[in-house]
Amino acid sequence: MTAADRKKLHPELIPVILSLAAPTMFEELVDTAVQYIDIAMVGSLGTAATAAVGATATISWLVGGTFSAIGIGFLSYIAKSRGAGNDENAARASAQAVFVALFTGLLFSAIVLPLARFVPGWMHADVSIRPLAARYFLILYSTMLFRSARIIFGTLLRASGDTRTPMRIGLLVNLLNVVGNFFLIYPTRELAALGGMRVFGAGMGVEGAALASAASVAVGGILVTVALWRSKSVSPRGHSLKPDPEILRPCLRVSLPNMFQRFCTSLGYVVFASMINSLGELSTAAHTIANTVESAFYIPGYGMMAAAATLTGNCIGAGDRQRQKDLANMILLIEISLMAVTGGLLLIFAPAMMGIFSRDAAVIALGSTVLRMVAVSEPFYGVSIVTEGMLQGAGLTFKPFLFNLIGMWGVRIVGTTICLRLGYGLVSAWCCMIAHNMLLLILLRIYYRKVFPAQK
Repeated sequence: MTAADRKKLHPELIPVILSLAAPTMFEELVDTAVQYIDIAMVGSLGTAATAAVGATATISWLVGGTFSAIGIGFLSYIAKSRGAGNDENAARASAQAVFVALFTGLLFSAIVLPLARFVPGWMHADVSIRPLAARYFLILYSTMLFRSARIIFGTLLRASGDTRTPMRIGLLVNLLNVVGNFFLIYPTRELAALGGMRVFGAGMGVEGAALASAASVAVGGILVTVALWRSKSVSPRGHSLKPDPEILRPCLRVSLPNMFQRFCTSLGYVVFASMINSLGELSTAAHTIANTVESAFYIPGYGMMAAAATLTGNCIGAGDRQRQKDLANMILLIEISLMAVTGGLLLIFAPAMMGIFSRDAAVIALGSTVLRMVAVSEPFYGVSIVTEGMLQGAGLTFKPFLFNLIGMWGVRIVGTTICLRLGYGLVSAWCCMIAHNMLLLILLRIYYRKVFPAQK
C-alpha cells in the first residue's frame, strides 16, 4: 500500500467489510474449535483410533477443496451480476449451481465410495488399522451429496452478501457433531460430573465419530438448501436446472483453474507430510501439532478473503473502480492489523499452545520453534490470502493457479527435498514453507497491480 493510498483510506467502509467478514471468521473459529474437540474425543480411544481417523484426512481436503473451487466460479458470477443490478442473472446462476452440486455430489459418491476399502492402503496407513480406517472413510463420505450442497450453496449465500445464514448453519452442524460424538463414540456410562448419572452411549468408537460427522453434514446440507430456496436475492426458484452454457461457461472458466489449484496444493501437502514423516516420531509429532495450532491463527485471513471476493465482484459488476480500490485498501489494512495481532499472540504463546496437545518437552520445544518462525510471516501471508480473494471475485483464477503450482512444487517440495537430503530437519522444511508463502505474496501482488493499475 503506497503513501498516497494510506491518505485515501475510508474508515466508513469498515462496517461494510466486517459485516461480511465477521460471520465467516466466527464460523471458521467454531470449525477449528470443533476440530480440536474431535481430536481430543477420538484420541481418548487410543493411538490406533486417532491414526485410523487421520489416515484419510488429506482426502477430506481434496474433496472439500474441489467443492469450494466450484463455488468460487459461481461466487464471482453472482457477485458481479448483483453489482450490476442484474438479480435475474444471479438467480439463473444459482439454479445452475444446484445442477452442478447435484452432478458433482453424485459423481464423487460413485467414484469415492466404491474405493473406500483401498484408500487407507494408498495412503500407506499401517496394515493393522486399514479396515477401521476404511469403515470410517465409507461412513464419513456416505453423505457426499449433502457435503456438496453445504459447501456450494453456502458460497452462493455469501456471494449475495448473506454470511450470517451459513454461519448459523455451521454452528448447528458443529454442535450436532459434538453431541453425536458424545452419544455414539462412547458406551453407556456413569458421569461423575453429573452426579453419577447414567448416560446412554452406543459404544461405536471410530465408526460412531464418522456417523456423527456424516449425520451433521446431512443436516447442514438440507438446511442450507432450504435457506437458498428462501433467499430473496439468489433463490433458484422458477429457473431451469437444466445445463445452461451461457451461465456455466463463465462460471467454470473461473472454477476449473481454482479446482486444479486446490488439487495440486492438497497433493503437495500429502508429499510434504510424507517427507516430514521420514524424519521420525519427534518431527512428525511436532509438525502435526504445530499445523493444528497454526490453523486457528489463519482465521482472520480466510474470513477477510471471503469478504474481499464478494465485494470485489460487486464493484466490478457495478463498474465502480474507485470503490473497488477504496475497499481493497481498507481490507488490506484490516487484514494486516488482524494478522499482526494473531502473529504476535502465536509468537508469545507458542509453547503454551503446543503444551495443550503434548507433554513431551522435546516436541513442545521443536514445535514452538517452527511456530515462532511462521508467526513473523503471518501478516505477509494474510496479504496474499486477501489478494487471492480479490482476484477470485474478479474471476481471475488461472494465474493464481500457476503461482500456487510454482510455489508449492518449485519451492516447498523441491526445497524441502534438498534440505532433508543435506541432513537438515523440520526447521529447514518450515523455512521452505515460509519461502513458498512469501513468493506467493510477491507474485500475487505484482499480478494484482498489473490487472488493476493505480489510477492517476
